[in-house]
Amino acid sequence: MSCPAQKTKSSKLYRLERYEECLIVYRDLIKNSQDDYDEERKTNLSAVVAALSAWEQATPEDLGLPETSYELCYNSACTLIGQGRLPEAMKKLQEAEELCRQSLSDDSDMTEEDIDAELAVIHSQMAYVMQLQGRTEDALQLYNQVIKLKPTDVGLLAVTANNIITINKDQNVFDSKKKVKLTNADGVEHKLAKKQMQAIDFNKALLAMYTNQGDQCRKLAASLQSQNPGHPRPVLIQVSQLCKEKQHSKAIELLQRFSEKHPESASEIKLTMAQLYVVQGHVTKACGILRSIEDLKHKQGMVSALVTMYSHEEDIDSAIDVFSQAIQHYQKHQPNLPAHLSLVREAANFKLKYGRKKEAISDLEQLWKQNPKDIHTLAQLISAYSLVDQEKAKSLSKYLPSADKMSFNVDVDELENSHGATYVRKKAAKVTGEILPKEQGQGDIKKKKKKKKGKLPKNCDPKATPDPERWLPMQERSYYRGRKKGKKKEQVGKGTQGATSGASGELDASKTASSPPTSPRPGTAGSSNMVPPRQQKPTASGATRKKPQQKKKKGGKGGW
Repeated sequence: MSCPAQKTKSSKLYRLERYEECLIVYRDLIKNSQDDYDEERKTNLSAVVAALSAWEQATPEDLGLPETSYELCYNSACTLIGQGRLPEAMKKLQEAEELCRQSLSDDSDMTEEDIDAELAVIHSQMAYVMQLQGRTEDALQLYNQVIKLKPTDVGLLAVTANNIITINKDQNVFDSKKKVKLTNADGVEHKLAKKQMQAIDFNKALLAMYTNQGDQCRKLAASLQSQNPGHPRPVLIQVSQLCKEKQHSKAIELLQRFSEKHPESASEIKLTMAQLYVVQGHVTKACGILRSIEDLKHKQGMVSALVTMYSHEEDIDSAIDVFSQAIQHYQKHQPNLPAHLSLVREAANFKLKYGRKKEAISDLEQLWKQNPKDIHTLAQLISAYSLVDQEKAKSLSKYLPSADKMSFNVDVDELENSHGATYVRKKAAKVTGEILPKEQGQGDIKKKKKKKKGKLPKNCDPKATPDPERWLPMQERSYYRGRKKGKKKEQVGKGTQGATSGASGELDASKTASSPPTSPRPGTAGSSNMVPPRQQKPTASGATRKKPQQKKKKGGKGGW
């Protein structure tokens, strides 16, 4: 029989996340106990092994635990997830799901909803594996199914909601703000490990930044930094918020202070500083920061980035210096490795590209010694020596193969007819016999285009002579008499109430005999010397005639 004190000790060690000590206690319990709780102890032991793999990246030894229950199978899957063996972990989770359904379906008191609630933990872990594999749509669908079940385990709800927030990132922030409330439930901190709680707090700070809650973001980041002084993520979150507020100088100062206090995390911080300098246009300062990272400055990717940045700034000497330091580092620690030789090759090509043939000689000689059959390198070396030592160039030219050895069996006709050939020789036409004269109507006869007849207007009589004034506007033609107005019926006068049309006729002064004629009416028999329509000026009565406006004197610039 096991002692209750040992059980209490093992559970306390597990809650304190002292997994190594907890593992020793459980192994001792399993060896020295023989009762009905043996399977439960093995399940707890497998949970400790899974925690070691997940939170401490340890690779525990295979304890040979049988996977007879879905709990043991589930813990084994969590161990595989911690080791990065995702396909195997998914198979284990599917086995755990089948075992869980079989064991719970035998119980008559368990309903389908109870079974789904028990499977929620397995489904959430399956969604996590899908998320790690990049299947975010499938993972999100499975996460939402778990949320809809509303499980009573607040720890499961918090982890599932947090994973949904990580998938949403800066998109669908309204859904993320709803899900973040599930992470604030009472008792969550007692259900989750410290690293799980840290991950949730980090995501809360990032969500506050995405939703433009600057004060809340800074508050959460400061709290995280006080809990984890040497962790770079809280500082990076504060820097991101400062950059969002376009305070780049303050962000760089914050990064500089943190890198000085915590040199063990300086690499990640200095990379961020270099990125900020590049954003501000200070490329040379960014290069200086990158070259100060001892762990990365001789890596091929870092050398490539530095050479590109110095070339952009037209600082060729500094770029060559980067190559030289990297080559010396590899020559001292890892000589003649592929990485070393590739750097030498790139340095030689870079120097030749910018006309530094004298400086490229040592690199080319080193490459040629490593591979004397490399004709391309030998040709480059001879070209470089021709500027420095012509005798040396002549002596090296003896190692070049003869023209016969360098000739290749190339079918020129096939090469010219290949897809992508830009120039093809014109071949003379082969004369096989007498050229027969072409018959009439073959080849040389060009087709004549038919001219389409113009369309005549409607109601047009082709026999009638066209109007000579048809090109003039209607109002300018000699026979234009104005628009014909329809005869209006006598209407009631628009005067005072009760006035008649007869009275209005008597009051019309134009109908009296004594009124003198005004201007001659157009078209009358007595009119003579008719003026063309374009030269006629409209007559106006004295009441409506306007006085000519006087021109205003223009002042200021441009005046007469």
